[in-house]
Amino acid sequence: GTMTLVGAPETPLPVGVMSLLFGRRRLSGSIIGGIRETQEMLDFCGEHGITADVERIPISKINEAFDRLLRSDVKYRFVIDMATLK
Repeated sequence: GTMTLVGAPETPLPVGVMSLLFGRRRLSGSIIGGIRETQEMLDFCGEHGITADVERIPISKINEAFDRLLRSDVKYRFVIDMATLK
């Protein structure tokens, strides 16, 4: 199989080279993903019950979220609920 990293990790990732070689696995990377790839990933996650580690916030909490970022008080990524823009 192939594991593709999209985006840059905060710290370097250790890679088990022998497991790649003997397991006939591949590791690839990309800074961005296209629409087709993104849809494939979302479909795969939906079929396998894979969820993202995010904290969804309404737009009214954007300043609070930014303050929390500055204080390093964030466990996951923030995702703004676009339905709250109305």
